[in-house]
Amino acid sequence: MRSWAIFEGPVRQAIHRLKYKREISLGVILAQPLIAYLRELDWVIEGIIPVPLGVARLRERGYNQSILLARPLALGSGKPYCPQGLIRARETRSQVGLSFTQRRENVTGAFQARSKWVTDRCVLVVDDVSTSNATLDACAKALLDGGARKVYGLTLARAGHQHVQNGQA
Repeated sequence: MRSWAIFEGPVRQAIHRLKYKREISLGVILAQPLIAYLRELDWVIEGIIPVPLGVARLRERGYNQSILLARPLALGSGKPYCPQGLIRARETRSQVGLSFTQRRENVTGAFQARSKWVTDRCVLVVDDVSTSNATLDACAKALLDGGARKVYGLTLARAGHQHVQNGQA
């Protein structure tokens, strides 16, 4: 799992504008550093999958900010875009304000892979921000359970603090 930036200052403001102010054109702009970063990482990727939103949140917001990052990332990197590779199996509450443990509990079992799209593939899951890694971990578990060979995670930003879990930061 990697993040391009720390979730503070102008990056935080831009993500909030994308996510909460309906400035969806920022998705293409914010995907540009992810394209360059993904090239540097030199990961073998056979599909790029955005973190899916629940039906209620998608209805409320009108769009999925992760799609707005993942689609141009796929186009710019020449990797297949696979939005159908992962679905939200159940609604979850917003992660904002939840503790590390609550975040993990909130997303446990929330995602389901669609094996047809992920079996025996190395895939990349894309999200806007990682605070505790709970969402990406839950997505990775679902994808691996669904037959993915390897799962990478990439976010535009991550929280500036570190949580240590099982010896990993």
